[in-house]
Amino acid sequence: MALSFSCSSAMPPQHQVNVTFGSKNSLQNVKNLIKSIGIPSKSCSPHISLQQGNWVKLICGASFEDVVDIRNLSLVYTLAGVDCIDCAADPSVISSVNEGIETAREIVPIRRPWVMISVNDDEDLHFRKAEFDPENCPSNCSRPCEIVCPANAISFEREKSTVEVLLGTHQTGKLKGGVITERCYGCGRCFPICPYDKIREVTYVRDAMATAELLKRTDVDAVEIHTSGRQTQHFRELWDDLEDSVRYLRLVAVSLPDTGDATISSMNEMYAIMEPHLSCFNLWQLDGRPMSGDIGRGATRESIAFAVRLAASRERPAGFLQLAGGTNVHTVEGLKKRGLFQTHITSGAVSNHLHSLIGGIAYGGYARKIVGRVLSSMHSQHGLTGIEHHAEHLLEALKESLDLVGTVKSYNNPFGIQQ
Repeated sequence: MALSFSCSSAMPPQHQVNVTFGSKNSLQNVKNLIKSIGIPSKSCSPHISLQQGNWVKLICGASFEDVVDIRNLSLVYTLAGVDCIDCAADPSVISSVNEGIETAREIVPIRRPWVMISVNDDEDLHFRKAEFDPENCPSNCSRPCEIVCPANAISFEREKSTVEVLLGTHQTGKLKGGVITERCYGCGRCFPICPYDKIREVTYVRDAMATAELLKRTDVDAVEIHTSGRQTQHFRELWDDLEDSVRYLRLVAVSLPDTGDATISSMNEMYAIMEPHLSCFNLWQLDGRPMSGDIGRGATRESIAFAVRLAASRERPAGFLQLAGGTNVHTVEGLKKRGLFQTHITSGAVSNHLHSLIGGIAYGGYARKIVGRVLSSMHSQHGLTGIEHHAEHLLEALKESLDLVGTVKSYNNPFGIQQ
């Protein structure tokens, strides 16, 4: 089942954030930690990180639309010094990202990361949702879908009948709930695990013209086009719709899977389509094992293998290389073993200057998981709220994020954060 999602293109208001912070002592601990770690200053542009090989992008998720979590994730990872925050091409999501960024900058005068929106040129794993009717679920089902979901996007509640409420008897009413659409980001882990095959996949393609309008917003800096890499016709059609808006951007990224021998030729075809209207930096996101970084150590192997193969090619087109898909806290270690971590070369592709062979790493599921644990604890205690109101949770979340970002950024390590 395929849908076409469109979004309002209204221009955003200025992001003026009136912030009331939590405990002054805990907040001061947050400021002290950031100062001691050595987070990049406002004067350091994200593109410098790409050239140095220590670029870090937070992937909120092309289909993840929980604006409360997105705002808090953006706040925490801005404080941790990420260079870019990638989110869904939706006006409310974009505004939530920017609100989180500006709230972080109210705490500490820190550099603003670039905001990137993700679109697709055809059906893509990142642009889908799970769907099912909980009333069709057998009463004796163990509900493995609820257990396996990494986004806590599946919830069941059982409606009590009037008799059950009055008598306090065992609940036998109908189930309600199901997939929480805004939290589902399409990982697909629930599809094969349902013992009754009740879960459906709903795919969609972002509306190109609405996306083109979003790119004109002053709080959007970059776009990422997800493509299968197997044919370029859909890519060309999407680029034709977006090309007039690309001049507003700082970066254009293309996310693609490893298609074997056809990968390089496909990249060159897409670059030839983009190049006449490309007035900013461009980046190739090497999507190894999509949406799997939170599974375990081995999930990052495919993205590293993809990077090894492309880095060795002299026929690939211009543009920075960035890992994604299965990336986690073990990715840097894997790059170091292959001699690719912050290994510099001289190339005419980037102003004839010395730059890193691998520009950096994007973190999605793993980054959301480690901070999400803190957010879930906070929400269970205080309800849906901004993390800046609870500085003890903010400090905990910041340490988690620095543990990940610091592996790439090589921050100072006064608090014993693992690197």
